[in-house]
Formats: sequence, structure tokens, C-alpha cells
Amino acid sequence: MRFKVRRRDQNAPKKILKVRIKKDDTVKVIAGRDKGKTGRVLDVDRKNGKVLVEHVGMVKRHTRPNPQRQIKGGIAERESPISISNVMLLTSGGAATRVGYRIEQSGTVTRRVRIAKKGGEILDKKA
Repeated sequence: MRFKVRRRDQNAPKKILKVRIKKDDTVKVIAGRDKGKTGRVLDVDRKNGKVLVEHVGMVKRHTRPNPQRQIKGGIAERESPISISNVMLLTSGGAATRVGYRIEQSGTVTRRVRIAKKGGEILDKKA
């Protein structure tokens, strides 16, 4: 008697992760090939749980010249995405920290702001 093995449906949409890191945050790499490096977040991919950090995870990309698109051929170096779990947010003082949230009230407006678990510093820039 054979049993049917149930696998996750390949066509089912992936769950979008709740991410505490935003674009333009400064992060420190805590695991992997580039451990110890710091950089600015260029892009956050919540669907795949990846983050693109400036000058981190550099790979060489071989490109063919395409005169129609004004692409010059050759070997170009660019960033590759790394897992969100491998980066930690940096405070303005340069300390790596986890991220928490606090409800702040200013007059009639109630906002949820990101705070550093180390020191309680507010991480959000005033908009």
C-alpha cells in the first residue's frame, strides 16, 4: 500500500514576512562570508526574506554587450541579497541591537515608533 506524500503546494503564494528593517537603515552583518561588515540597506525583499546591503555580498556578473540598451559588456561587481536573519540594526552610536516598538502620542496623533532594545533610542527618522 502506497501513501501519498503531501508537500507544500509549489504554486501557493509565500507568506510575506514581517520585517523590522527598512530601506536606508544602517545594518551590521552578524553571520556569513561578510561577517562584521556594515552598510546601508538598499532594498528589502519581504517575500523571500532577503535584504540588499551596500558593499556586502559582492558577486561578479558577466554581461554581454547590448548596443540597443547602451549596455557595455564585461565583468561587473554588484551586491547580492543576504538573509534578513544575518543582519542586525545599528544605532546612531554604532551598537548592534534588536528592534522593539513603542506607542508614542504627540498631541492627537498616535504613532508606533521603532526603538533599540539596547538603550531605548528611537530609530525612526522624523518624517
